[in-house]
Amino acid sequence: MTYGTLILAVSMEVLGTSLLPQTKQFTRLLPTLGMLLCYAGAFYFLSHALKTLPVGIAYAIWSGFGIVLISGIGWIWLKQALDLPAVIGIGLILSGVLVINLFSSATPH
Repeated sequence: MTYGTLILAVSMEVLGTSLLPQTKQFTRLLPTLGMLLCYAGAFYFLSHALKTLPVGIAYAIWSGFGIVLISGIGWIWLKQALDLPAVIGIGLILSGVLVINLFSSATPH
């Protein structure tokens, strides 16, 4: 259940961040409201994940997966180029999240 709520939190944060450019600096009402609702939902679900996960671990997972997913969305849908150093850096972030989840005793397995 903990990881399910964290996945929901990350998903909502990624959706909110994906909507952010559509707000046109908060001048468009519907994308702005959607973004705000997504961010509120993300923090709500994150708060539930923090019942069992330490905040540092939860935030590392949240930010790591968020970076990877947003970078992929930017590359695929927004046609934003990723050069080799960016891809390597994203790979290192993903590797760090995997190390935390697979080997750290600070996370519930």
